[in-house]
Amino acid sequence: MEQRGYQVVGMTCGHCEMSVREEVEQIVGVEGIEVSAETGKLVVNTLPSVEDTAVLAAVREAGYQAERV
Repeated sequence: MEQRGYQVVGMTCGHCEMSVREEVEQIVGVEGIEVSAETGKLVVNTLPSVEDTAVLAAVREAGYQAERV
């Protein structure tokens, strides 16, 4: 299991957090998520086989931009 951090741009509320959570949770191999609109941080607990591109694409699908930190 790996823990990866991302900085998400544009989240402002709980609904934003929920949108990001729902998209990232759909990725096979993601085991846990912490997301905070206040800090813009997304922490994903995932299997090593999950690509960063999949997480970033899920964040884009939710309507936000992100980068790995």
